[in-house]
Amino acid sequence: MKTAIFVCALSVFVASSAHASIRITEVMSSSNGGGVPTSDWFEMTNYGSSAIDLTGWRMDDGSVNPLASVALNGVSSIGAGQSIIFIESAAGAGVASFGTFWGLSGVTVGYYSGTGVGLGSGGDGVSLFDSSSALVTSVTFTAATSGSSFFYGYDAAGVVDPAYNGLISTVGTIGTQVTYASNGDTGSIGSAIGVPTPGAIALLGLAGLVRGRRRN
Repeated sequence: MKTAIFVCALSVFVASSAHASIRITEVMSSSNGGGVPTSDWFEMTNYGSSAIDLTGWRMDDGSVNPLASVALNGVSSIGAGQSIIFIESAAGAGVASFGTFWGLSGVTVGYYSGTGVGLGSGGDGVSLFDSSSALVTSVTFTAATSGSSFFYGYDAAGVVDPAYNGLISTVGTIGTQVTYASNGDTGSIGSAIGVPTPGAIALLGLAGLVRGRRRN
């Protein structure tokens, strides 16, 4: 019986920590590319140790309103340690050209579209909701510098690291992030700082559950 309870508790921990491991690591709200293929995109990163199913996940801008959110399309899951991009594009028509625009290789790109979810260059935000409409994570940003993305750095525990937050205006601006430049735009597409080694978070959580079980 105790074994069954322990396994159940571990399952709950893994499910809850999985959602908690998702972070928004970059946002572009004002492209110098003139909206070709898109002026708005954001990057999400999985800081956890296992893949997360993105079925039914949605996004909203700074209003943080699940009722006003729109579906994330084109990507079914995000792997451990993976960073993926979502662009604003009706029916995903701009996905291929986005990769060409940035010269990307091996970076997964999804899409979203709908009324009221454009990212305002004067300041806005991005919010992510899971399939139950629960808020998973969100960021806000101030007025944009045209052609520069907002970069959000996190430490191994998934906590914001002020040393790695800022605007990417030139290649190598922030720490060790990998940067790309295209037609006056600069961003760190598909890479994030502080992503833990796969398995590290799960092992820490399991160790905590084992300690708790031994005390009981």
